[in-house]
Amino acid sequence: MTHTRALLVILLALAVAPLRAQQAHLFDMHVHLHEGEKSIAAYQAQVAADKVSLDGAAIMWFGGGHQALQGDPASIRVNNDAVLAWAAKNPTLVPIATVHPYDGDAALAELQRVAARGIKVLKIHPHTQKFDAADPRVLALVKRAGELGVIVLMDNASIVPDDCEKLFNLALEAPKTTFIFAHLGGMNFRFWNILKAARTAQGLFADNIYFDISAIVVIVAGSPIEDEFVWTIRNVGVDHVLFGSDYPQYSLEQNASALDRLRLDESEKAKIRFGNAQRLFHLSDAGR
Repeated sequence: MTHTRALLVILLALAVAPLRAQQAHLFDMHVHLHEGEKSIAAYQAQVAADKVSLDGAAIMWFGGGHQALQGDPASIRVNNDAVLAWAAKNPTLVPIATVHPYDGDAALAELQRVAARGIKVLKIHPHTQKFDAADPRVLALVKRAGELGVIVLMDNASIVPDDCEKLFNLALEAPKTTFIFAHLGGMNFRFWNILKAARTAQGLFADNIYFDISAIVVIVAGSPIEDEFVWTIRNVGVDHVLFGSDYPQYSLEQNASALDRLRLDESEKAKIRFGNAQRLFHLSDAGR
């Protein structure tokens, strides 16, 4: 092969690489719908405008100024029903419900109710819902979620004291519950390399922790600590890492482009984009 022809082959490969990434299966684990169905339309319009191929998304009603605060379980119930209704209209959307752990029996009853209606993911947020992840009421809630087969998604952006440490201990105390910790610890992602050691301690860790890398991947990609972030993804286990956008704060395209830039191999990226979510949520190739 001549040098000119070899150069043309290389340039062609570089040109089609972004297209391949766009056509790959992609599931967005982390979508906030602050304005209900209006937000769904806006999200889908942005995805279409960015020309990103999307197989499905997990949607939640709260976030920003719309919080599930303690003492108002009736409003939480209404909004959980709204998410279920939105998802029922679109089979590629996976609904996420919420409760407030400090509502005690009311929170447990709502968890039971939404689980019976098909909810598979419960989102709780220590910072915005103003609760302590080490509180016994949180442990009671997440243990019950595990009994019901509901995955617990919790914010892990390290914006509350001892965030990673408390979540790690919570997962140890509720070994039958599957957790997804959003944002992989934020800028404190290095903490989670401890999982490599935890897996070697007999009887300690049930390997029940997954992570989404929404938002944090945008911050870290191209930074001086990018290699450490990739090292952390591999130490926590590529099979335990999920893709997400954290829409509307960040777009799907921003996160997808950032993931593409990480020095992971293509098989690892494919697991993060879709394969791990497909296995965890029992998705078809076309989403839900």
